[in-house]
Amino acid sequence: MLLLDELRLELEGYRKDMTELYKILDIDRLKAEIAELQEKSAQDGFWDDLEASQKVMQQIKKDEASIANYKKLNDLLEDTITMIELTVEEGNEEDEGTIAELRGEAEKFRSALETTRLTTLLTGEYDANNAIISFHPGAGGTEAQDWAQMLFRMYNRWAERHDFKVTTLDYLDGDEAGIKSASILIEGTNAYGFLKSETGVHRLVRISPFDASGRRQTSFASLEVMPEIGEADLNIEIRPEDLEIDFYRASGAGGQKVNKTSSAVRLTHKPTGIVVSCQTQRSQYQNKDYAMKMLVSKLAEIKEREHLEKIEDIKGVKKEIAWGAQIRSYTFMPYTLVKDHRTNFENGNVNAVMDGDLDGFINAYLTALSHGEL
Repeated sequence: MLLLDELRLELEGYRKDMTELYKILDIDRLKAEIAELQEKSAQDGFWDDLEASQKVMQQIKKDEASIANYKKLNDLLEDTITMIELTVEEGNEEDEGTIAELRGEAEKFRSALETTRLTTLLTGEYDANNAIISFHPGAGGTEAQDWAQMLFRMYNRWAERHDFKVTTLDYLDGDEAGIKSASILIEGTNAYGFLKSETGVHRLVRISPFDASGRRQTSFASLEVMPEIGEADLNIEIRPEDLEIDFYRASGAGGQKVNKTSSAVRLTHKPTGIVVSCQTQRSQYQNKDYAMKMLVSKLAEIKEREHLEKIEDIKGVKKEIAWGAQIRSYTFMPYTLVKDHRTNFENGNVNAVMDGDLDGFINAYLTALSHGEL
């Protein structure tokens, strides 16, 4: 009885947090904005300017998603409190299975509340967009390629935890294990805002499974995180003469299949030297479409990061994936610890992190960013 009473009192205390969150998210303003934009969308000639009309519809969708997320979170809190009260009334407060289920619902609420609080720190122009992540192993052959694949799995698991959709855009197997390169598209509200903190070099320290002597090895892999942006959103034009297009045969992840047709596409942007590729879609047209999205997103991300006025000012920049450049270290031996070198946030449960438990690192980064510490 005491356990459930304590849990109920704890959850009731979160009602104050939900009231504060309602004000921070400015739900009343969002509702008014939706009504105003919907009225605008019903006017004659609204669709005459396709670019402007699409922005209006995107804003409506974004506002509605914020309101729906808040309502879902509040409903979860109230439903869990009600379930506890009913359990006590029915005399089932000693049932271990019921208690475990209620505690699980409470933890689900706490986690969702923390995620929603994170969204209030996302104020960048592209934070609400989908994210494209590219994985690149550093020097070191099989060791680094295996580490890149471990990171590939980690971010797929993180996306699953947040109910985001993941599409593999490009995947090139390593020589013996791991991957030589890979790219994924993560679709979900604020995907880029959450994941922009992950750009940089990730360092691994472990006993190598590829070394018969069992020596400790250090490996590196880098991540590029870009917002998914359409050419219309960026209002830029990539000239056909600036593109070099190569077609080749695609192979599936893990050597699952090899296409008999040259459906894979590689784009090289001549002015900057930026190269992107896509080979996982069914047709050459789809692969080219995704590759173009990746190119535009990469140009936009560099433009924003370098504070450039024109896309034409972007130059290809390559940084060494090695010592001194890492943003985070993952240590498996002689102790277990994952440490972010920008925020000093740590997590000793390295297995949980590799299973996608990254929210602590993301939260610390966004908090420091909002305080002007980065």
